[in-house]
Amino acid sequence: MSIGAIASAFTKFPQFQFHHHQGTFLYNFAALPHSPSSSRLCVCNNIVTTTSSSSSVVNPKRSISTQPKPPKPTSNNLDDALVSFNRMFKSTSIPSIYSINKLLGSMVKLGHYNTVLSLIKQLHLQGVPVGACTISIGINCYCHLNRVDFGFSLLGSLFKRGYEPDVVTFNTLMKGLFTEDKFSEAKNLFIKLLGEKQIKPTEVTYGTVINGLRKSGNTKIAIELLRSIETLNFEDEGMVYCYSMIIDSLCKDRMICEAKNLLLEMTKKGFSPNVVTYTSLIHGLCNFRQWKEVTELLREMVGRNVFPNARTFNIVVDALCKEGMVREAKDVLEVMIKRGEVPNVVTYNALMDGYCLRGQLEEAQKVFDSMVNRGLQPDIISYNSLINGYCKKRRIDVAMYLFREVSCKGLNHNIITYNTMVHGLFEKGKCGAARELFSEMLAGGQSPDLCTYRILLDGLCKNRLLAEALSMFQAMKNSEICYDIDCYNILIDGTSKVGSLEIAHELFNEVFARGLQPDACTYTAMIGGLSQKGLMDEAKELLMRMEEKGCLPDRITYNVIVQGYLNRSESDEAIVLLEKMLAMGFSAHASTISMLVDLLPTRGQDPTLLNMIQKLVPRT
Repeated sequence: MSIGAIASAFTKFPQFQFHHHQGTFLYNFAALPHSPSSSRLCVCNNIVTTTSSSSSVVNPKRSISTQPKPPKPTSNNLDDALVSFNRMFKSTSIPSIYSINKLLGSMVKLGHYNTVLSLIKQLHLQGVPVGACTISIGINCYCHLNRVDFGFSLLGSLFKRGYEPDVVTFNTLMKGLFTEDKFSEAKNLFIKLLGEKQIKPTEVTYGTVINGLRKSGNTKIAIELLRSIETLNFEDEGMVYCYSMIIDSLCKDRMICEAKNLLLEMTKKGFSPNVVTYTSLIHGLCNFRQWKEVTELLREMVGRNVFPNARTFNIVVDALCKEGMVREAKDVLEVMIKRGEVPNVVTYNALMDGYCLRGQLEEAQKVFDSMVNRGLQPDIISYNSLINGYCKKRRIDVAMYLFREVSCKGLNHNIITYNTMVHGLFEKGKCGAARELFSEMLAGGQSPDLCTYRILLDGLCKNRLLAEALSMFQAMKNSEICYDIDCYNILIDGTSKVGSLEIAHELFNEVFARGLQPDACTYTAMIGGLSQKGLMDEAKELLMRMEEKGCLPDRITYNVIVQGYLNRSESDEAIVLLEKMLAMGFSAHASTISMLVDLLPTRGQDPTLLNMIQKLVPRT
């Protein structure tokens, strides 16, 4: 396979110049920015200290040890790692750079990127020779910190010192570019590597590019690249990894047929799908509720000696529970346990959520208690599910008890916890408590999201606190807080229902003035306000405008305007609209049918009215 064939998928994009000669990327290690993000690290007067160890001065005049064995951190703790780092310099000779790099690498695995960069700077300042491996570690840290630009600066330092970066370094930089959505730059770097032929890309290189392509929405190009590298004789494991990523991407793009075809293609080419491949496709099938195919795929993978893991089972359990099929989910759970896969918090959370969706709170509580009895620690998702369930059942006291228990268990409330609880309080009519909780949320440092503001506006409107709702919305606009059409819908509906039609009309006009697109809810709220005031001509005209604008009325729209006509005993107009509603496949509300029946004493044996009632009753 030629280089041109592999790179052909990218040629429609403009290239950028990537030069690595000396002087292009000049960077001085002494200029490394010191980021004291960790309070446990103090770099002062060339001394590295921690809160749990004595300081140690790095002496550049000491000889370099050639001993390869570095001290190992005793636990996944930054303090332990720094103690080990300082201990390396207590002897009469500085440890080998190999030992230093190994320890720095272990700290990178712990995620302490800023700390590692600070220590590398200290090594340089103290005269410790910093080689290609150490610089590559720094590049990796910057890429993890979403500062790939600094990573390229360190690449320049590599060239300046006469080192040649290896393929791992370039893989890291490409991954960093993709992570920062710099698709064009990553693509051009990849093509440059192919064109210069100085560094041979590995399966990791291609895997990085394919993963970046599919995450940036370029799945088609990723597939072309995948097929281009099939003749490069990479190990099957690398190819299966690439296939699995693309199948996962296709499923997330709701291209389930293409994902199934790609699975079939990879097996025909002799590549054996692994548990990740099958799990991705099973997830996609679950999202489409294709339960028969899920079952068949599970049988197929077991037939190939690929056994479902905890994630596979959790996906199926969660999907079934979301469909209200809790009994079937419990059957899957039993199979999971029989196969030796231990249910985790994710499994129990899915079951709890399923019971809560069905309103079976006692069963949900049993699952919660069972999880605790098995030694598992419930997380905030566990509590959010139960709190939501109790709020929907209007058992607000139990919900609030669970809300307070979250802090006692050492967990932090998230925005979903607050939104659920505030909504539950408003639904129960406890507006004062809802306001207090919102204030508590702000005081605790939790920033409200758009959903929070919708809940507040809706709660205030439903409790007829219109002045407060309008004042809050004005404050939102003045503060440039993000708002959308749903906020307007809530306020238009709220003001219309209390008879403040003038305010509702102003809000309705403001929707267009601000460039927002009204939806069926917007029009329905306004039509409802007009109908409530008996302004049926205006309501009918707005209905026509709605259709002309390409916004189709829904079931609620028709029922609202029909009830407006029936309130004025204008049954002929109501029946015309009901016929149109039925033709569109919508049904009448029970209240609409009741209003029609109430007209019988005054309309006698009106055949048109009787016929309409007969059409509607079987549909209820």
